[in-house]
Amino acid sequence: MDQIEIKPLLRKLAATIQVPGSKSITNRVLLMAALAQGRSVIESALISDDTRYMISALQHLGYRIALDEPENRIEMDGHGATIPAAAADLFVGGSGTAMRFLAGFLTLGKGRFRLDGNSRMRQRPIADLIDALRRLGLAINCEANNGCPPVVIQCGEDFRGGETVVDARLSSQFVSALLIPAPIWKDGLHLKFTGYAGLPFITMTIRLMERAGIRGILVENNFISVAGGQSYQPGCFEVEADASSASYFAAAALLCGGKVELKNLRRDSVQGDINFLSVLKQMGAAVTWRRGSVVVEGAAQFGGLDIDMHTMPDMVPTLAVLAPFATSPTRIHNVAFIRHHESDRIHALATELARLGVGVVEHEDGLEIQPGRPNAAAIETYDDHRIAMSFAIMGLRTPGIRIKNPGCVSKTYPHFFVDLAALG
Repeated sequence: MDQIEIKPLLRKLAATIQVPGSKSITNRVLLMAALAQGRSVIESALISDDTRYMISALQHLGYRIALDEPENRIEMDGHGATIPAAAADLFVGGSGTAMRFLAGFLTLGKGRFRLDGNSRMRQRPIADLIDALRRLGLAINCEANNGCPPVVIQCGEDFRGGETVVDARLSSQFVSALLIPAPIWKDGLHLKFTGYAGLPFITMTIRLMERAGIRGILVENNFISVAGGQSYQPGCFEVEADASSASYFAAAALLCGGKVELKNLRRDSVQGDINFLSVLKQMGAAVTWRRGSVVVEGAAQFGGLDIDMHTMPDMVPTLAVLAPFATSPTRIHNVAFIRHHESDRIHALATELARLGVGVVEHEDGLEIQPGRPNAAAIETYDDHRIAMSFAIMGLRTPGIRIKNPGCVSKTYPHFFVDLAALG
């Protein structure tokens, strides 16, 4: 469809949502399973555009992968420290995790590999990761010499890892891309990184590595050391529900009143975005943890926040669409790096909020949003799944919200609009 109109709820929310698996965990675990020797099974995996690109890339690299979509199960045979294919031309669409993580993963290959993506991916910087890999001795460069994909990698027999630095201000994925293959490298990794954008995602990577049998990871401030010469262990991995995807329905409870139960979310989640529930609690929501789920209940009214969102940048759009309905202004700051995500999210949010008649000021590092009553409008989504899903939640309260290019949600949540319709 070219666009879809969201119908406002006519009653208080009372719903239970089975949130799909985490994209961030699924793509990390896929690589860890590839690095293990033997058969692994990934349960409750997310099957979406981003994970399909990762699966396709691994298949092109020679890995056997069996996908059971109805059961959200992936089975694959890992090859330990070796990559089966001697060369490959890989296309990852708009998947930032696939682009960055594969760049590090391919250090284990023997031959020439090329990584490319869609038009937006060719605008997303990767130079800082390339510089870090070059310091480790990898022959890697941007094909257009502009600091963005396509990326060409020429692998030899002598890559050992070692000591390097990386600027992670634009993306924590640069750090995770180095961490995942590091235990396989003979000399391991001694990494100094600058910038703390998305630090919880780095913690997620480390915790998943430890669950997969990796030991000897030392973290001190902005330094990480990983012992080399190790092996990932094959096994059965259970993917948590995606805390980022859950945020839209948790926000709906605050926005519309009533309550929503979100299944398969854990208080001890490895995902940093689980902390968005604490943000909603600050605004006035009631959050109750149960065994295997969490219940979020909205209040009659809620307040705005002045908040640093750099530890949960993907939650900025969700908070931004709540802000006009708050009783006080909302100031979101320290997220300048989200201008380099699937869209320039700061500018996209400012533009679409203004289209709705909301008072908004765009800052270099964030947004200031005034309380107001949004008007009906057709929302441009910039081929960005988080812009589409966030403004769709606004449509549960504001009549006449139409979401253009709704299919872009397939990047991380193909059945989003089906679940949204189930709310009412």
